[in-house]
Amino acid sequence: MRLLADESVDGPVVAALRDAGHDVMYVAEASAGLGDDDVLDLANSHGRLLLTADRDFGTLVCWQRRSTLGVVLMRLAGLTQEQRARLVVSVFEYYGHGLLGAFTVISRHAVRIRRPMPGPQGGPLCCTS
Repeated sequence: MRLLADESVDGPVVAALRDAGHDVMYVAEASAGLGDDDVLDLANSHGRLLLTADRDFGTLVCWQRRSTLGVVLMRLAGLTQEQRARLVVSVFEYYGHGLLGAFTVISRHAVRIRRPMPGPQGGPLCCTS
């Protein structure tokens, strides 16, 4: 899968995804210091799903209705970098392309995938159950 990992993603997670065969562009390597809007634009322009630990992307996608190919938000506090890496790789292996077009939250004990629903005037609105 083609991913853009935000700077908030740990390097070992990026390395593990690459080792598992995913095409990962890492903001920390390519364009460090980008703002959230620019990161989302970069993911969209390169046709990549966004992987992040930054909750601000929920605001951009769900409330400001920014277009996206999909966002995976990691909420993995308390896990080691190695545990985070294993968990994230397993989520991508299990759900694969099912993560596209969704706002997904990975936590220690659950994976929540929310599909965008049409909002007012037909625009995307996600984060509905």
